[in-house]
Amino acid sequence: MSELEQALATIARGADEIIKQEDLAARLKLGRPLRIKAGFDPTAPDLHLGHTVLLNKLRQFQDLGHTVIFLIGDFTGMIGDPTGKNVTRKPLTRDDVLANAETYAEQVYKVLDREKTELRFNSEWFGQMSAADMIKLAAQHTVARMLERDDFAKRYAAQQPIAIHEFLYPLVQGYDSVALKCDVELGGTDQKFNLLMGRALQEHHGQPPQIVLTMPLLEGLDGVNKMSKSLGNYIGINEPAIDIVTKTLKIGDELMWRWFELLSFETSLDDIARMKQEVASGALNPRDAKLKLARELATRFHDAAAAEQAIAGWHAVVRGEGDTSLLPLTEIAVPVEGLRLPALLTAAGLTPSNAEANRKLKERAVRIDAEVVEDAQRMFAPGFEGVLQIGKRNFARVLLTQA
Repeated sequence: MSELEQALATIARGADEIIKQEDLAARLKLGRPLRIKAGFDPTAPDLHLGHTVLLNKLRQFQDLGHTVIFLIGDFTGMIGDPTGKNVTRKPLTRDDVLANAETYAEQVYKVLDREKTELRFNSEWFGQMSAADMIKLAAQHTVARMLERDDFAKRYAAQQPIAIHEFLYPLVQGYDSVALKCDVELGGTDQKFNLLMGRALQEHHGQPPQIVLTMPLLEGLDGVNKMSKSLGNYIGINEPAIDIVTKTLKIGDELMWRWFELLSFETSLDDIARMKQEVASGALNPRDAKLKLARELATRFHDAAAAEQAIAGWHAVVRGEGDTSLLPLTEIAVPVEGLRLPALLTAAGLTPSNAEANRKLKERAVRIDAEVVEDAQRMFAPGFEGVLQIGKRNFARVLLTQA
C-alpha cells in the first residue's frame, strides 16, 4: 500500500462513518499537518474506556503527524448536551466544570502525546461573545432542522419539555470547529448531528467544511449497553491495574473482538482475524486472548510492572497459581464487634446487597482464601486479612480495620 493508503486504513480502523472519505484523502494530500478535534464536556471527573475510543483515534492521528486538539467544553458543559436524553440535563456549575476539566487534562495524557496535543477550552471564544453574537449564531439554524434530531423529535412527539438552551448546544459545538479551523472532527455515532453542524457553520463562515469521523459507542462490561458510569458497566482509566485486568477478563467472548478493534494499539486487524480463527478451532483459549488485551490496557494506564503484578494476582486467585499477596490490599473500616459475612461481601464491593450475598452463600459460590464458606452468621473482626471470592473472577484482598 502507498503511504496515503496506509494512513487512510489506519484512520478508518474501527470507524463507523467518514464524511466524506474523498475529502479526507484530498486533505491528506495537502502535505500539511491537519487539525483534528474531539470535544469532551467535563460532566464527570473520571474518564473510562468508552472515552478512550476517541482518544485512541486521536493518538493515531498524532502518530501520523497531525495536530490534535483536545477540546474541553467548559462552556458547553454548563449547557448540558441533550444527545440521547429524554429529559433536560441539569447544567453544571462553573466550579463543577472546572474541577472536572482539571482531572480530564491529567488523564488524557495516558493516551495522547502531551507534546503533540493542543489543549483548549471553548470558553476562550464563547466567554468573549456578547448576547448579540449569540443571537447571530442562533439565527443560522431553524427550529424545524433542530427537530429533525431523533432525540428532540421523540421528546417533542411525547410532549416532553425541550428547553430553549438545549437548541443552542449543537450550534455552540459546531462553532467550536469554526473557532479552531478544524480539518477533522471526531465523535461518537450519537454526535453525528452536532458534527455535521460544524460542517455547515464552517461553510457559512467561508471555511472548508471539516471531515466528520464517527466512532462506535463502546459496549460496557454487560455487552449490551453503552459503557457508562451510571450503569456501572465501565472500566475507569484511573482504576488500579488489578481492576482493569479482572474486569477485562469478565467480558464476553464476542465483545472481546470489538474491544480489540477499538481499544488495542498492539493488535492489527489481521492479528484479530487470526485469533478469531484460532479460538473457533480450539487452538486458542478465549481467556488467553483476553489476558493479552488486559495486559495491554493495564500497561497503558499504569506500567508494565503493574500489569504483570495484576496478572500474577489474577492467576493466584482464579487458577491457584502463585502468591495472592500480589493482589492490592483494600482496607475496610468495621465496628469493633466486626461484620457478618454478607455485609462484608457487600462492603468489599463483591455483591450489590446483603440479600445477593446471602444468595451466593446458599449457592456455595463464596470462598475465603480458596475455602468454600456457607455460614452467613460468621463474624469478621478488625485485624482480619484475606481474599474474599465469589465465583471464579470476582474477588478482593481485604484488611479489616477498626472504625
